[in-house]
Amino acid sequence: MNNSIIIPEDYKNKRIDQVLAELYPDFSRSQLKKWLLQGNIKLDSKVLSKANVKVAGGETLDLNIDLSEIENTNNWCAEDISKDHNIEIIYSDEDIVVINKPVGLVVHPGAGNTRQTLANYLLYKFPELEKLPRAGIVHRLDKDTSGLLVVARSLKAHASLIKQLEARSVKENI
Repeated sequence: MNNSIIIPEDYKNKRIDQVLAELYPDFSRSQLKKWLLQGNIKLDSKVLSKANVKVAGGETLDLNIDLSEIENTNNWCAEDISKDHNIEIIYSDEDIVVINKPVGLVVHPGAGNTRQTLANYLLYKFPELEKLPRAGIVHRLDKDTSGLLVVARSLKAHASLIKQLEARSVKENI
């Protein structure tokens, strides 16, 4: 998968390994370091091979990574749960999907809830999500809470949503 993002200015003077860990928190540091050492990460078109390179902010970070190495690391399975839950897709494009999560639905598998979750349904409905960390889910709502969830469908959207949620800058544009 190829992914390009502009490193935010507030990362100035941070090491590239720290920047990668913050921009892609759902990938392990060891996996990110492996991709870095393999030459799969570029900064302004220059291949990086060391973790201690400092960034200035504003550079273009390019990842050319093989997601099959980490594919479905959660071992979550695709499952059509639409007959048991009214899952409404509010919006969908190539980068995101917005879901209206109903009360009573667990967002992702965990102890005691390995099946019948929103993540299982998302993997059924959008099989490409298997290649993203946590099936593209970057935030969640409690089982007994309803509301809108924005789910990433691309690695670029995944990184952007995480950054926006951290900065509390997610905005609705209609």
